[in-house]
Amino acid sequence: MSLISMRKVCKNYNMGSTIVKALNMVDLDIETSEFIALWGPSGSGKSTLLNLIGSIDTPSSGKMLISGQDISQLSENLRAELRNNCIGFIFQRFNLIPVLSALENVMLPLQISSCCFSDAKQKALKRLDDVGLSGFIHHRPDKLSGGQQQRVAIARALVTSPSIVIADEPTANLDSETSKKIIQLMRKLNQQEKTTFVFSTHDQRLLDNVDRLVEIEDGCIKE
Repeated sequence: MSLISMRKVCKNYNMGSTIVKALNMVDLDIETSEFIALWGPSGSGKSTLLNLIGSIDTPSSGKMLISGQDISQLSENLRAELRNNCIGFIFQRFNLIPVLSALENVMLPLQISSCCFSDAKQKALKRLDDVGLSGFIHHRPDKLSGGQQQRVAIARALVTSPSIVIADEPTANLDSETSKKIIQLMRKLNQQEKTTFVFSTHDQRLLDNVDRLVEIEDGCIKE
């Protein structure tokens, strides 16, 4: 069984009296430990597809299974539990909490999952060291550069050791050397811990390192 399985998935949005078809009859399987990128022009449906894979949203029609569970049949509480336990998110706009330090931002997903403070701190420190930010753990987001904020967001996504990491332009704000190190880190986790990575990106540095490229145009897969 595929880790993620989509069959004839459609996603529509109501814009006043107009129905916008963001995804149209999408069939897609993603296996455990894949390192896969979604690629397409702006407005093609990449972000909508990422939201479905992350169980942030549900299909308008069709069937979508994550780890064998039909997300359309899950309550919001059960979908939140699925996200907390199985999925890490790297957002293009970081979504860091301004009043928390880098360390506190990375610890937060563990604390939400009732991890004890000392364990959460040690795991967060390890991930911040992995992304080269061990010297910035007490800095709040407004004292960090865009690239540093992105690395905090990456550390936060990885700290729970999720089975799936969903990343929207994870290297867009990074210089070439940092981008190379982050890609190597994600590849290492992918290979050693069997973490599945699903990217949305235009960054050729990342596209050159994925196992499979899925092209999306006008809400349809053109793989």
